[in-house]
Amino acid sequence: MNKLLLQTAAAFMALTVTTAGEAAAQQTKHLLKFGDMNQWVTRNVKESGIIGGKTKTLYEIAPTKTWQQNAPYKNYGGSPWGTSNVMAKVTGITKTNTSVYRDEHPGHGHCAKLVTHIEKCVVLGIVNIKVLAAGSIYLGETLEPITSTSNPMAKLDAGMKFTGRPKALVFDYKVQLSGQKNRIRETGFSKVKTVDGIDMCDCVCLLQHRWEDANGNIYAKRVGTMVVRFNKSTSGWVENASFPIHYGDITKQSFYKPYMGLLSGDDTKYARNSKGKMVPVKETGWASASDTPTHMVLQFDSSHGGAYIGSVGNTLWIDNVGVTY
Repeated sequence: MNKLLLQTAAAFMALTVTTAGEAAAQQTKHLLKFGDMNQWVTRNVKESGIIGGKTKTLYEIAPTKTWQQNAPYKNYGGSPWGTSNVMAKVTGITKTNTSVYRDEHPGHGHCAKLVTHIEKCVVLGIVNIKVLAAGSIYLGETLEPITSTSNPMAKLDAGMKFTGRPKALVFDYKVQLSGQKNRIRETGFSKVKTVDGIDMCDCVCLLQHRWEDANGNIYAKRVGTMVVRFNKSTSGWVENASFPIHYGDITKQSFYKPYMGLLSGDDTKYARNSKGKMVPVKETGWASASDTPTHMVLQFDSSHGGAYIGSVGNTLWIDNVGVTY
């Protein structure tokens, strides 16, 4: 009897230790600000009469509020999140695009739903512009109103100040791919082109050490890298998925892929310098694995190929975004 009691007590103690350890592990996850996706601004924007004059709903990740105004949106309430939902004003015509939605995540409240679709601009009942638009959420700010489709990255102030050195990015996600064998490129001002390869949802997390010279140019070295592409649909939610952040020069590592490399060309991010001007952030090389970052670049996309490239129907759900140390 005494032996049985001792075994029972030992088992209980082991269970208690394990439970405490799991709780401690959970506590190491730090949600990014508004990373639980439970607060959203709902914008009701009226488009110009010449294109129908409808009121469209745009969603932004920020303290809960409803806006009835056609004013350019600036990140509200201390939110670090931007989205691909935009108000454009071209030659006096107000037009919107919605490719990010507030959705439900059972047991967790709200989440973000990112969708790749065709956005149409109809003038007096005639379709004259069709553009492929992917859904994206990212750390940074969209500079509204958008006035053209040229150089889209220059309209996004990408990244937020960040000096941590986390081990991993952690989030919940669900993926639904279109099933198309190839992608399309549709800019609205040229013929639709076929782009080889399936469309994938992705997440890009980069830690950079940035600095600015006397002329206002911004440079950066890459401190940490995590890039994942989702090439299959999921059967449901994948919760608390953890993706390691790799530090220093990773080009010789077995997991390295070309799309994890230093940013250049169309992939270059932009940021506002100390003079208030939007300039490219020029990645000049790889930092030491022990360096401390100054900024985090983080984005989730329903299509991985860049502006105006993707497959209609690709959808990515994201929730509970954080880091572990």
